[in-house]
Amino acid sequence: MSTKASPITIQPSQALERILSLEIVRVTERAAVAAAGLRGRGNEMAADQAAVDAMRRELNNLPIFGTVVIGEGERDEAPMLFIGEEVGRRTGAKVDIAVDPLEGTTLCAKNMPGAIATMAMAEAGTLLNAPDVYMEKIAIGPGYPKGVVDLDASPEANIVALAKAKGVKPAEITALVLERPRHADIIAAVRKSGAAVRLITDGDVAGVIHTADPVNTGIDIYLGTGGAPEGVLAAAALRCIGGQMQGRLLLDNEEKRERAAKMGVKDPRKKYTMEDMVRGDCLFAATGVTDGSMLRGVRFGRDVIETDTVVMRSATGTVRWIRAEHRQLDKFHLD
Repeated sequence: MSTKASPITIQPSQALERILSLEIVRVTERAAVAAAGLRGRGNEMAADQAAVDAMRRELNNLPIFGTVVIGEGERDEAPMLFIGEEVGRRTGAKVDIAVDPLEGTTLCAKNMPGAIATMAMAEAGTLLNAPDVYMEKIAIGPGYPKGVVDLDASPEANIVALAKAKGVKPAEITALVLERPRHADIIAAVRKSGAAVRLITDGDVAGVIHTADPVNTGIDIYLGTGGAPEGVLAAAALRCIGGQMQGRLLLDNEEKRERAAKMGVKDPRKKYTMEDMVRGDCLFAATGVTDGSMLRGVRFGRDVIETDTVVMRSATGTVRWIRAEHRQLDKFHLD
């Protein structure tokens, strides 16, 4: 069966003006350049802080009433870009913001492939407001019947169902999974079904996005547990380019359940669909920090910095790839 993307039927809104598509590119570009200056230095915290600082500065230049609903942690845990922080010039559209200034801090610190700076912006009140906890996730690309895979089904059942929908044998399916001890059972189950596993050390936002283009990425399905912030960001991207995703917050103790309840989470076991996590028009942008399969990393030249960014909008289904050259280097606060 064909896996060609179906048109997204979200109606364009007045809240997210087209100009913001380019404005948020500048946000992820600045964060990526700041982090890239610390590639390979072995200091994850410094690279992450540099990306956070740069992203926050640029967000505060935007003509928005912005509220961070997915951020670097909660108010008492993160000095900047915490959940609930207000950003922007306090003019224009009221928007929700999800950020991961440096997805793949370890990748950046070790100068390994796949580190990105990423964010999403949506109409106020439409992004899932959740604590910084783990999330169970499953995702596939566009072109399949709704509900073909399910978070509550076993990995084997999902592989078989996806293979049937795709018109292939399970042996022709490849699942992407974060390489973590907690995923040993999932990896074993996928292989038992006959499917292949591709392991990644970090970077599950890009990992979920890969499911939308299996012809070029070789990835059919994403399975496993990762950060909830990354889950919402990935859902925003799939909302733009098509696909299916489900997630469930792992609220496995009273403290986490209380934090979630304060953010409006009424059912701690709720299974969120992609549409639950991102309910309206949204923008998504990611800029490469290190070279990866989706984006090229930042290039530092003598008189120019080159960046590689993808920006998407759900209302129009538009995906733009932007390779930029920056010559006014002082704007990046470089030493």
